[in-house]
Amino acid sequence: MSKAIYVTTIESNSGKSLISLGLLRMMLTRSSKVGYFRPIINTNTTDAIDHHTNTAINFFNLQTSHDECFAYHQYEIVNLLSDGKQDEIIHNIIKKYKELEKKFDYVLVEGTDFSGEGGFTEVDVNLMIAKNLGIPVLIVGAGNGKKKKDFINTMQITYNAFIQKEVDVVGVIANKIEADEVDFIQNELNAFIPSSVSIDIIPNIKFLAYPTVKEVVEALEGTILFGEQFIDNSIGSYSIGAMQLRNYLTRIKENALVVTPGDRADIILGALQANASSNYPKISGIILTGSLVPEKSILKLIEGVESTIPIISVKGGTFGISNKIAAVQPKIYATNNRKILLALDTFDNYVNVERLTDILSTFHSERLTPSMFQYSLLQKAKTNRKHIVLPEGYDNRIIKAAARLQLLNIVDLTLLGDKKQIQQKADQLGLQIDLEKIKILNPEDSIHNEDFGKTLYNARKHKGMTETTAHDLTRDVSYYGTLMILNGLADGMVSGAVHTTMHTIKPALQIIKTKPGVSVVSSVFFMCLSDRVSVMGDCAVNPNPNAEQLAEIALSSAASAAAFGIEPKVAMLSYSSGSSGKGEEVEKVRKATEIAKAKNSQLKIEGPIQYDAAVDMSVAKTKMPNSLVAGQASVLIFPDLNTGNNTYKAIQRETGALAIGPMLQGLNKPVNDLSRGCTVDDIFNTVLLTAIQANQQ
Repeated sequence: MSKAIYVTTIESNSGKSLISLGLLRMMLTRSSKVGYFRPIINTNTTDAIDHHTNTAINFFNLQTSHDECFAYHQYEIVNLLSDGKQDEIIHNIIKKYKELEKKFDYVLVEGTDFSGEGGFTEVDVNLMIAKNLGIPVLIVGAGNGKKKKDFINTMQITYNAFIQKEVDVVGVIANKIEADEVDFIQNELNAFIPSSVSIDIIPNIKFLAYPTVKEVVEALEGTILFGEQFIDNSIGSYSIGAMQLRNYLTRIKENALVVTPGDRADIILGALQANASSNYPKISGIILTGSLVPEKSILKLIEGVESTIPIISVKGGTFGISNKIAAVQPKIYATNNRKILLALDTFDNYVNVERLTDILSTFHSERLTPSMFQYSLLQKAKTNRKHIVLPEGYDNRIIKAAARLQLLNIVDLTLLGDKKQIQQKADQLGLQIDLEKIKILNPEDSIHNEDFGKTLYNARKHKGMTETTAHDLTRDVSYYGTLMILNGLADGMVSGAVHTTMHTIKPALQIIKTKPGVSVVSSVFFMCLSDRVSVMGDCAVNPNPNAEQLAEIALSSAASAAAFGIEPKVAMLSYSSGSSGKGEEVEKVRKATEIAKAKNSQLKIEGPIQYDAAVDMSVAKTKMPNSLVAGQASVLIFPDLNTGNNTYKAIQRETGALAIGPMLQGLNKPVNDLSRGCTVDDIFNTVLLTAIQANQQ
C-alpha cells in the first residue's frame, strides 16, 4: 500500500475533515503506526494549536506531537512566496514529511483548507506540494450551494490541473451533494475521470454542516456565562430576539441559536423555558449582544434553572453579530464525539473503502521531482560519511561551498593549499568556516610527497615516467588529490573550477583507472527540470564515440540513473526516429542500441529516436506509439559531445533548469570534473554526488 495519500480540496468548507478522519481510520485498520501531516496550517500568530490537527491526534491517539504534524503557518507561506522562496518552502516540507515517513507505516497528508485570506492560489500550492512529495492525491469537492454544471466544471478543471502536472490522482470525492443530484453528478464525473480512479459521492448530511456554539464563541471572542459543558451543541439556525416574547416564541426552530441584547430578560427567560417545554423545539444556545449582562436578580434566576444550553456574552450590536454568526464555517473538534462518529459513519457508508484501499495497495509512482531528488542527495550523502578532497583550495567558490558543507555536516573535507592563504580568503569573504575542522594539505610541502612520488613512479614507470618527474607531479594538485584517493586518505575528488577537464581526469585515468569491464570513462548530468529529473550523457568527456563506446555510455548512464533512484528508460538520440532515417550517424546510433540490448536484455532502451519523441508523450504517440521509452525517457544519450554539451547548456539557460554534474562514470574511485563556469551550488551538489558514488563502490 502507498505509504501516504494527499487529501486536497477545491474550496473552503468542502468537508475535507470528514474524509481525513475516515482515511485515518482506514489506515489504522492496517497498522497502528499511522502519522498525520498538514504542510500548511491556517492558525494566526497567537494560536497555540491547529484544532483539526489536534482532533486527529487526540481522537485516534496518534503517536505524534502537534509540532511534528505541520511545516508552516499560512501567514509564513504568504511571506515566503512573496519573497520568491518557493524552493525553501518545498525543501522544508519534504524534510518534515520524510521525518514522519521514516517513523510511520502510513501518513495522511492534508492540504490547505482555504480558510482565511491566503494571498495565493491554494490549488496551485497544494499541487506543488503533492507533486514534490511524490504521493497520490485524493480530490474533495463540495456541491452544496452550487449549480450542478458549475460544480462539475470546477472538479474537471482541478482534476485536469493535477493530471497535466503529472500528479497521480487516485480518487475523487463529491461531498455535500443533494440527494436528487447524486446520479447526475456520478454520471458526469464518470465521463471525464478514468475507471482506474475511485469516484465516490457523499450526500449532504445536515448535522455535519451545522457549526457548534464553541465555534461561534471563538469567532465572536465571547464570554461564557452559563453552560460551558454544552458548547458543543450544534446550531441548525439562528434568530434575533428583538420582538415581544409572544411573537418570538413562534419563530424558534429546532437547534436554533437565540441572538438577543443582554438586557432583554424576557427573551432570555422565555427561551430557557421554551427549551425546557415539550411543546417547543430545543435550542442550541443564547448569544447576548452589546456587552450587556442581565441584572443580578435575573442571573440568580438563571442559575437556579436546570438548563442544557450555554449562554454567551459578546461585544457588538445585534445586527453585526448576526452577520458574523452567518459566516462561521463548521469544524470538527476533538471534544465533539458525536460529530466525529457521525463523520466516520458517513465515510464508511458512502466511500468505497475496499476499492480505495486496493488502488493504494497497488499504487507505484516512478516520478521523481527535482526537489525530492536534491533532498535524496543530501540524505544519501549523510548515510555513510565520506571524505572528499577539493584540490582548488584558493578558489572563492570552493571555499564558499566548503563552508556550506561544513555547516550542514555532510562530509569530511580536505582542501589543498596553504592554510594561511585559505584562511585569509575566507576572512575576506566573511565566511563562518572553521579550518580546524577541515583538513588542509599543501602539495608544495607535504609529509606525503615522498610516499606519493614512489607510488606514482611505480604506477607509471612502465610508461617511461622517471622518479624525478613523478616526484615533481606530486606537487600538482590534481595528481596529489588523486594519490590521496589511491592511498586511502580520501574517498573521492572534485576539481575543475580552475583547471581543465583533461587536467582533472588524466591523473585518475593513469592512477585510479577504470572499473573491470569498462573501457570508456564518460559523464552524465542530472538535469533538474521543472517537473522531472533527466539523466543526460555524455556531455563532457568523449568527443565522438563509436557505436561500441556509445553503447557502453548508455549502459553506464542507465546504471547511474538506477543508483540515484531514477528508473532508467534510455533514449538513444538522433535526428530521426525508428527506421525512417538513413546515414552514417543514425546507423551508429542504431548499432549502439543493438549492442546495448544484447548486453542487457532487460534494459528499456529505444533508438534511434528524436528528442521530442523521447520526452513528449503526444509526439511519441504519433512517431513511436508502441515504444516503452518514447515520451517518458529518463536517460538521454547524445550521439556526440558537440550535441550533448550544447543541448544541456541550452536547456539549462533557456529553462532555468539546475544541471548537477558532470558526474564521471567508469572509474574505480569517484573523481568528478567541474565546469570552470561553475557556481557554488554546482560545487556543493557535485560533492554530494561524489560522496554517494563513494558509498556505492
